Amino acid sequence: MSDMAILIEDASIKYLDRLYQIEVECFKKEAFTKQQIAHLLTDYSSMGLVAKEDGNIIGFVIGRIYAETKLLAGHILTIDVSPTHRHIGIAQKLLEEIEKIFRNKGAKECRLEVREDNIVALRLYEKLGYKRIGKLHNYYGNAHGVYLKKTLT
Repeated sequence: MSDMAILIEDASIKYLDRLYQIEVECFKKEAFTKQQIAHLLTDYSSMGLVAKEDGNIIGFVIGRIYAETKLLAGHILTIDVSPTHRHIGIAQKLLEEIEKIFRNKGAKECRLEVREDNIVALRLYEKLGYKRIGKLHNYYGNAHGVYLKKTLT
């Protein structure tokens, strides 16, 4: 598959059914509900992107910007790639694009959480410059999470 075949565009509530389907494929019982995804897609402080191949949505990312005392920070709420399209750079592309949006809106860092046992995702985040800043005990039911942060420059 060539890089040219993947288009990144703004997510929209009209894609809700497909995004929910991918969320469940990716996260099973830990998936956001359809209602939660709808809320994130329509919340003014959230932003979402979809990855499309031949017009079909194959992945998405939703993030939000928070104002903290001294800085704006982006937070990745969910990043999902359909299991049939993994390991070809889609998650990286989605992350890089949402980081650009965060940067353009003045965010100085980006944060996210990931399951401690999701080695593939952890490797990707660390390759892209994310650093582990904490452990989240029982964050995913009985599984621990890792809290990561990246400085956006």
